[in-house]
Amino acid sequence: MENQIKIRRYEFDWLRVLAFSLLIFYHTGMYFVSWEWHVKNPVTSEMLQVPMIFMSQWRMSLIFLVSGVGVYFALGFRSAGTFAKDRLKRILLPLVIGMLLVVPPQVYFERMVQGTATDYLSFYPSVFEFEPYPQGNFSWHHLWYLAYIFCYSLLLLPLLVYLRRASVQAASIKGWMLLAVPALWLGMGGVLLNERFPATNALIDDWANHFLYITVFLIGFLLMKIPQLQEKVRQLRWYSLSLAGITLTVLYTFYWFKGRDLGEIELAFYYVLQQSNRWFWLMVILGFAMQHLNVKSKYLAQANEMVYPFYILHQTVIVALGYYLLQVDWSIGFKFTFISLGTFATCFLLIKYLIMPFNWLRLPFGMKLIRKKEAQQPVVLTTRKRKESEPVVSS
Repeated sequence: MENQIKIRRYEFDWLRVLAFSLLIFYHTGMYFVSWEWHVKNPVTSEMLQVPMIFMSQWRMSLIFLVSGVGVYFALGFRSAGTFAKDRLKRILLPLVIGMLLVVPPQVYFERMVQGTATDYLSFYPSVFEFEPYPQGNFSWHHLWYLAYIFCYSLLLLPLLVYLRRASVQAASIKGWMLLAVPALWLGMGGVLLNERFPATNALIDDWANHFLYITVFLIGFLLMKIPQLQEKVRQLRWYSLSLAGITLTVLYTFYWFKGRDLGEIELAFYYVLQQSNRWFWLMVILGFAMQHLNVKSKYLAQANEMVYPFYILHQTVIVALGYYLLQVDWSIGFKFTFISLGTFATCFLLIKYLIMPFNWLRLPFGMKLIRKKEAQQPVVLTTRKRKESEPVVSS
């Protein structure tokens, strides 16, 4: 048991919790900026777009990278067949249930704002016409991540199994290569794909996003496969921060908020710069997490368990709160605080006291079932006795 505890990577548990928690603030922000979203505050804030553009550079990339870490550990004690079955239960089932029960209220409130819906009972049957959003009312909305990670996990499974078992040497990989090669690779993808395939989150035609997310997913997997890379990432954290700061300054100064058309060469440079900035911030986050976050906490195990249903529920709560606050004459700052904290509180209460105690609710929210023996043990013992080699289970 001691050996298992020693290999647990708490920094990736922390990163998973923090990355998904940031989505609450980000999606709350979507209510207040000019970008298209489901329900919008009557007054928007251009200033709020400044930090949101920064977060959008790396927030989902970090989640996919941490998911790659989770898949690496999950394949360490499961066969490929067992892993595939687990993906069906832990990812596909919550996606389907979410599309039928969790997402429809978001669409309903949007239709209410548009004036095309009245009461929910009259609206809900239209979901089962299965006409895709936005023309219809059937959608996965924020749950698109589950569709993507489900497909990546299964389609890449032969490669992942091979990499998990293969002997890989990283002695020849220099620190500068770890910074430059992924940045240039992602930049090349941006140049070739971003204009041709704008982000849709619709899976079948989202090739620029697939290039990005599959890349960082595999990087997360390989980081766990090759411990030497982890040490290099940690050592490079200050260099990464310097490069991230420089590229971010250039992007804010010359490209973001300028509203001008770019020539072909300038556009290519922009995409290389943008994707490089994305990678440098991932290196910053990973490097400082490895240096400072590999610490155990009595709250971490429960937070890591709750974060998946938090992710499933949070946007529906945000949209609902936003809808009922549309005509409330509060400042943007007060509304933002109320919605974000209200979302945290609502999700916590629902998960802690309604979902977690019952296996029939735990399953559709991607949580492990409670066995009778485990339910009778103290929470701390249960946490320690579970497989310590699986730090992120919803990948």
